[in-house]
Amino acid sequence: MTIGVLALQGDFREHVEALRRVGAAPIDVRLPRQLALVSHLIIPGGESTTIGRLLNLYGMIEPLRARAGRDLAIWGTCAGAILLARELRDARAAGQHTLALMDLTVRRNAFGSQLDSFEAPLNAPVLGEPPLPGIFIRAPRIEAIGPDVEAVATLPDGEIVAARQGRILATTFHPELTSDDRMHRYFLTL
Repeated sequence: MTIGVLALQGDFREHVEALRRVGAAPIDVRLPRQLALVSHLIIPGGESTTIGRLLNLYGMIEPLRARAGRDLAIWGTCAGAILLARELRDARAAGQHTLALMDLTVRRNAFGSQLDSFEAPLNAPVLGEPPLPGIFIRAPRIEAIGPDVEAVATLPDGEIVAARQGRILATTFHPELTSDDRMHRYFLTL
Protein backbone atom coordinates (compact mmCIF):
# COMPACT_ATOMS: atom_id res chain seq x y z
CA MET A 1 0.00 0.00 0.00
CA THR A 2 1.38 3.38 -1.04
CA ILE A 3 -0.30 6.44 0.43
CA GLY A 4 -0.26 9.76 -1.41
CA VAL A 5 -1.25 13.24 -0.34
CA LEU A 6 -2.19 15.69 -3.08
CA ALA A 7 0.40 18.43 -2.57
CA LEU A 8 -0.76 21.12 -4.98
CA GLN A 9 -2.23 23.54 -2.42
CA GLY A 10 -3.72 23.46 1.05
CA ASP A 11 -2.81 21.72 4.30
CA PHE A 12 -1.16 18.65 2.82
CA ARG A 13 1.77 18.80 5.27
CA GLU A 14 -0.56 18.21 8.22
CA HIS A 15 -1.93 15.06 6.56
CA VAL A 16 1.61 13.84 5.91
CA GLU A 17 2.44 14.29 9.61
CA ALA A 18 -0.73 12.47 10.71
CA LEU A 19 0.01 9.57 8.36
CA ARG A 20 3.55 9.30 9.69
CA ARG A 21 2.16 9.12 13.24
CA VAL A 22 0.14 6.04 12.26
CA GLY A 23 3.17 4.36 10.68
CA ALA A 24 2.60 5.17 7.00
CA ALA A 25 5.26 6.58 4.67
CA PRO A 26 3.25 8.95 2.46
CA ILE A 27 4.45 10.54 -0.75
CA ASP A 28 3.58 13.97 -2.13
CA VAL A 29 1.50 13.77 -5.31
CA ARG A 30 1.92 16.70 -7.69
CA LEU A 31 1.94 15.00 -11.10
CA PRO A 32 0.17 12.10 -12.83
CA ARG A 33 3.29 9.94 -12.65
CA GLN A 34 3.22 10.19 -8.83
CA LEU A 35 -0.52 9.55 -8.78
CA ALA A 36 0.08 6.30 -10.68
CA LEU A 37 2.18 5.02 -7.76
CA VAL A 38 -0.42 5.29 -5.00
CA SER A 39 -3.23 3.05 -3.76
CA HIS A 40 -4.66 5.71 -1.41
CA LEU A 41 -4.87 9.46 -1.97
CA ILE A 42 -5.84 12.30 0.39
CA ILE A 43 -7.11 15.53 -1.16
CA PRO A 44 -6.53 18.10 1.60
CA GLY A 45 -8.37 21.19 2.69
CA GLY A 46 -7.45 24.46 1.04
CA GLU A 47 -9.10 26.41 -1.77
CA SER A 48 -11.33 24.04 -3.75
CA THR A 49 -11.37 26.27 -6.83
CA THR A 50 -7.56 26.46 -6.90
CA ILE A 51 -7.08 22.74 -6.30
CA GLY A 52 -9.62 21.93 -9.03
CA ARG A 53 -7.88 24.21 -11.53
CA LEU A 54 -4.49 22.70 -10.70
CA LEU A 55 -5.84 19.15 -11.06
CA ASN A 56 -7.09 20.14 -14.49
CA LEU A 57 -3.88 21.97 -15.43
CA TYR A 58 -1.68 19.01 -14.45
CA GLY A 59 -3.88 16.46 -16.22
CA MET A 60 -5.00 14.57 -13.13
CA ILE A 61 -8.79 14.77 -13.35
CA GLU A 62 -9.26 11.89 -15.79
CA PRO A 63 -6.68 9.58 -14.14
CA LEU A 64 -8.39 10.19 -10.79
CA ARG A 65 -11.84 9.48 -12.23
CA ALA A 66 -10.61 6.33 -13.95
CA ARG A 67 -9.13 4.83 -10.77
CA ALA A 68 -11.39 6.22 -8.04
CA GLY A 69 -12.96 3.58 -5.86
CA ARG A 70 -11.40 0.78 -7.89
CA ASP A 71 -7.64 0.55 -7.33
CA LEU A 72 -7.51 3.96 -5.64
CA ALA A 73 -9.11 4.88 -2.32
CA ILE A 74 -9.65 8.64 -2.04
CA TRP A 75 -10.33 10.84 0.98
CA GLY A 76 -11.23 14.50 0.61
CA THR A 77 -11.15 16.79 3.64
CA CYS A 78 -13.00 20.13 3.52
CA ALA A 79 -12.04 21.47 0.07
CA GLY A 80 -11.30 17.87 -0.92
CA ALA A 81 -14.88 16.94 -0.01
CA ILE A 82 -16.13 19.72 -2.27
CA LEU A 83 -14.06 18.33 -5.13
CA LEU A 84 -15.49 14.83 -4.61
CA ALA A 85 -19.14 15.94 -4.67
CA ARG A 86 -21.35 15.30 -7.66
CA GLU A 87 -23.33 18.49 -7.08
CA LEU A 88 -22.33 21.89 -5.67
CA ARG A 89 -24.95 24.31 -4.40
CA ASP A 90 -23.27 27.66 -4.39
CA ALA A 91 -23.82 30.60 -6.68
CA ARG A 92 -20.05 31.03 -7.03
CA ALA A 93 -19.47 27.34 -7.88
CA ALA A 94 -20.42 27.76 -11.54
CA GLY A 95 -17.60 26.48 -13.70
CA GLN A 96 -15.63 25.01 -10.80
CA HIS A 97 -13.69 21.86 -11.71
CA THR A 98 -14.79 18.90 -9.60
CA LEU A 99 -14.16 15.19 -9.76
CA ALA A 100 -17.87 14.36 -9.21
CA LEU A 101 -16.98 10.98 -7.68
CA MET A 102 -19.47 10.80 -4.80
CA ASP A 103 -23.22 11.02 -4.80
CA LEU A 104 -23.14 14.05 -2.50
CA THR A 105 -24.66 17.50 -2.66
CA VAL A 106 -22.38 20.02 -0.96
CA ARG A 107 -22.58 23.73 -0.26
CA ARG A 108 -19.25 25.55 0.05
CA ASN A 109 -18.51 27.72 3.12
CA ALA A 110 -21.96 26.82 4.44
CA PHE A 111 -21.01 27.21 8.11
CA GLY A 112 -19.83 30.77 7.50
CA SER A 113 -16.62 32.71 7.12
CA GLN A 114 -13.25 32.20 8.75
CA LEU A 115 -14.61 34.01 11.81
CA ASP A 116 -17.35 31.38 12.13
CA SER A 117 -14.86 28.49 12.43
CA PHE A 118 -15.62 26.17 15.34
CA GLU A 119 -14.81 22.88 17.05
CA ALA A 120 -17.35 20.22 18.01
CA PRO A 121 -17.37 16.64 19.28
CA LEU A 122 -18.49 14.28 16.52
CA ASN A 123 -20.38 11.02 16.67
CA ALA A 124 -18.48 8.46 14.60
CA PRO A 125 -19.73 4.95 15.48
CA VAL A 126 -17.25 3.28 13.10
CA LEU A 127 -14.42 4.82 15.15
CA GLY A 128 -15.84 4.02 18.60
CA GLU A 129 -15.56 6.20 21.67
CA PRO A 130 -14.65 8.87 22.68
CA PRO A 131 -16.29 11.40 20.32
CA LEU A 132 -14.07 12.47 17.44
CA PRO A 133 -12.82 16.07 17.66
CA GLY A 134 -14.03 18.08 14.69
CA ILE A 135 -12.42 21.32 13.53
CA PHE A 136 -14.49 23.27 10.99
CA ILE A 137 -12.81 26.11 9.08
CA ARG A 138 -14.90 27.77 6.34
CA ALA A 139 -16.41 24.31 6.11
CA PRO A 140 -18.72 22.99 3.44
CA ARG A 141 -22.01 21.38 4.40
CA ILE A 142 -23.20 18.01 3.10
CA GLU A 143 -26.79 18.83 2.15
CA ALA A 144 -27.76 15.45 0.69
CA ILE A 145 -26.33 11.97 0.22
CA GLY A 146 -27.31 9.39 -2.37
CA PRO A 147 -28.60 5.87 -1.63
CA ASP A 148 -25.13 4.29 -1.94
CA VAL A 149 -23.52 6.77 0.46
CA GLU A 150 -23.31 6.09 4.18
CA ALA A 151 -22.88 8.61 6.98
CA VAL A 152 -19.63 8.06 8.89
CA ALA A 153 -19.70 10.99 11.35
CA THR A 154 -22.28 13.52 12.50
CA LEU A 155 -22.49 16.63 14.62
CA PRO A 156 -24.39 16.23 17.91
CA ASP A 157 -27.58 17.43 16.15
CA GLY A 158 -27.29 14.60 13.60
CA GLU A 159 -25.97 16.64 10.67
CA ILE A 160 -23.69 14.51 8.46
CA VAL A 161 -20.08 15.76 8.36
CA ALA A 162 -18.36 12.63 7.01
CA ALA A 163 -19.61 10.20 4.38
CA ARG A 164 -18.33 7.16 2.54
CA GLN A 165 -19.20 5.64 -0.81
CA GLY A 166 -17.22 2.45 -1.24
CA ARG A 167 -13.54 3.37 -1.16
CA ILE A 168 -14.22 7.12 -1.31
CA LEU A 169 -14.45 9.17 1.89
CA ALA A 170 -15.38 12.83 2.40
CA THR A 171 -15.09 14.87 5.60
CA THR A 172 -16.16 18.49 5.92
CA PHE A 173 -13.88 18.99 8.91
CA HIS A 174 -10.11 18.76 9.45
CA PRO A 175 -9.02 15.60 11.34
CA GLU A 176 -5.40 16.33 10.38
CA LEU A 177 -5.41 19.36 12.70
CA THR A 178 -6.00 17.24 15.82
CA SER A 179 -3.90 14.63 17.58
CA ASP A 180 -6.69 12.03 17.11
CA ASP A 181 -5.52 9.77 14.29
CA ARG A 182 -8.57 7.47 14.11
CA MET A 183 -9.87 8.96 10.87
CA HIS A 184 -6.51 8.46 9.15
CA ARG A 185 -6.38 4.87 10.42
CA TYR A 186 -9.92 4.31 9.14
CA PHE A 187 -8.99 5.63 5.69
CA LEU A 188 -6.10 3.21 5.45
CA THR A 189 -8.57 0.29 5.86
CA LEU A 190 -10.48 1.29 2.71
